[in-house]
Amino acid sequence: MIALVDCNNFYVSCERVFNPSLRNKPVVVLSNNDGCIISRSNEAKALGIQMGAPAFKSRHIFKKHGVYVFSTNFALYGDLSKRIMSILSDNMLKIEIYSIDEAFLDFSRIAQSMQYAKNLRKKINQWTGIPVSIGIAKTKTLAKIANMIAKNKNDSGVFQINNPSDVDLFLKKLPVCKLWGIGYGYYKKLNSHGIQTAY
Repeated sequence: MIALVDCNNFYVSCERVFNPSLRNKPVVVLSNNDGCIISRSNEAKALGIQMGAPAFKSRHIFKKHGVYVFSTNFALYGDLSKRIMSILSDNMLKIEIYSIDEAFLDFSRIAQSMQYAKNLRKKINQWTGIPVSIGIAKTKTLAKIANMIAKNKNDSGVFQINNPSDVDLFLKKLPVCKLWGIGYGYYKKLNSHGIQTAY
């Protein structure tokens, strides 16, 4: 089994670590030149603020809803990322760091995978203040899907897919554009061939 640990709204969560008053508030973080939105709190997402959108197009939303806007602070984000990856490395034999806020873990020897993941998630939050979601499955792609479910539809923040019938069920529900590695070009090509779901 493989687990994917993914930090929730990572850059926003980093800002909240040092400014707890931002919790439950709409927050966005902008790219280097403050041009585009690269991280959003759930509250900002609920306002319809789009990921990657030019910031100037959302200025009216920022003003109307009192959205907190931050420039990137990669020194801060990098430091917190190192702390999280260090915790993961101390608790796992094999870890593959995928990005600043994601890592794959080898769960093949973990007996109680769900409980272990919940404990790991709790430790990361206690030691760094960063909330994470953990998806567990037999492949990296399925672990990505499990992580999406853990992040968006599961209060515990941990979700496991291990039953073949469940795999089919979730793949049938997942639009192909949401599948890891499928960009806009591939999405359009697949759709032209009648392929609309990950299944």
